[in-house]
Amino acid sequence: MIDSDGDGAKVVRLDGDSDDGGLPFCIELWDAGKADAVEKMLARATSLGLARAIFKAAGEEHPGRRITVRQGRRILADSEER
Repeated sequence: MIDSDGDGAKVVRLDGDSDDGGLPFCIELWDAGKADAVEKMLARATSLGLARAIFKAAGEEHPGRRITVRQGRRILADSEER
């Protein structure tokens, strides 16, 4: 589910605990049929630069699909905002 925090930034509400295993950036492919549901996590990354490179490659592999880069609850990049 997408929300916004007090600063107006987009955030994702997650159920349960998440252990990032030292990989704080998450690249996610969103469900084409449900605007507010992640279909699957494509990758995790140690740095924002690496996460953005994966995000770009994922966009080429999944054209027209929504892909996001997330750190915790904060969405850092969103293919719908290009």
